[in-house]
Amino acid sequence: MSDCVHCGFCLTTCPTYVLWGAEMDSPRGRIHLIGQGLSGEPLSDSMVGHFDRCLGCMACVTACPSGVQYDRLIEDTRAQVERRHVRGVRERALRAAIFALFPYPRRLRLLRGPLRAYQKSGLQKLVGRTGLLRRLAPTIATLESLAPRLHGVPRPPARVQARGEQRAVVGMLTGCVQSAFFPDVNSATVRILAAEGCEVLIPPTQGCCGALSVHNGRRAEAQRFARRLIDTFERTGMDYFVVNAAGCGSSLKEYGELLANDPRYAGRAAGFAAKVRDLSELLVELGPVARRYPLPMSVAYHDACHLAHAQGVRTQPRALLQGIPGLEVRRIAEAEICCGSAGVWNVLNPGPAADLGDRKAKAVLATDANLLVTANPGCLMQVAAAVRRQGGTIALAHTAHVLDASIRNLPPDTLLTRS
Repeated sequence: MSDCVHCGFCLTTCPTYVLWGAEMDSPRGRIHLIGQGLSGEPLSDSMVGHFDRCLGCMACVTACPSGVQYDRLIEDTRAQVERRHVRGVRERALRAAIFALFPYPRRLRLLRGPLRAYQKSGLQKLVGRTGLLRRLAPTIATLESLAPRLHGVPRPPARVQARGEQRAVVGMLTGCVQSAFFPDVNSATVRILAAEGCEVLIPPTQGCCGALSVHNGRRAEAQRFARRLIDTFERTGMDYFVVNAAGCGSSLKEYGELLANDPRYAGRAAGFAAKVRDLSELLVELGPVARRYPLPMSVAYHDACHLAHAQGVRTQPRALLQGIPGLEVRRIAEAEICCGSAGVWNVLNPGPAADLGDRKAKAVLATDANLLVTANPGCLMQVAAAVRRQGGTIALAHTAHVLDASIRNLPPDTLLTRS
């Protein structure tokens, strides 16, 4: 904590400080509050409110010239809050509902049928025009606005052989939100890996990686998820463990720290974490063998916070996109400012999340690109909802969609019809 010299370099990159200009809602302000807590100041509702309002985007970690480990500070603080602070009844109920649903892929998949019926019936458009849902139940309205258009996609098989010469054996995380609402991203990821000479292992028994839990101070819960995932994959003989969701990847790479005090899992967790790669990292590390066909179009690449700031993965996705003939990659202004998704932050804080989403949508639309590309399901949902609120139109895709289309020689229209 004493590494922070309160220089203020973090201020212009912090989403909540940018929104409100309040010192206690900046990284250095929260570090000051953490110091007060360590000095004996009780965890008041006000203090906890400032910690809760942090998105955990880690843009401040990138901006800090002193190397302050704000990610560790806020994570440890949130764990303390969950252990020691009693929230109000409504807040407890909301959080209980969120964590009884989102970390469980099977429960999320049960929502697909009713949600598809709601979207196809026209009821969604009718409810949206009335505006009643946002006034009466903003949390439900936020969830409703974030839900993507659903399409039927078969689940990937447990094992997919490499095409051509095998270069690596890869375990793959299918994820929770990703598998339920973006199964096409997983399908595209499998095809890319196979085309690049990877045998892909996808055990159907895998569950949540624990990212959502650890980012919200629920450490014991996250540890349970982590142990189960390690048990599922460590005997597969994989060379790498590939992730196509930024928030999941950042937590998986920290399994060594998460289970450092567990004598049975500490070494195993560190070994597992050493194999974790974001999809773009692995593809650049292996080097391309599959031919890239032209995609004559312009894309705006959005850095997911937990990919750029938490994992430091910035050049690899851009290098992959720039390696596609005919594809122009455009820069988004204020790229360091979070879109407001931040796991479930947009559900817990729908008003400020919408403000950040609208700010990001304006910056995206200003690029006049044909397609927005990012590497996180939360970002895709958040920006899509904000673009609709702005009355704009732009197709949205995961990095895997674009690479898959190029490798399969699909026409640009297959990407431009996505929204």
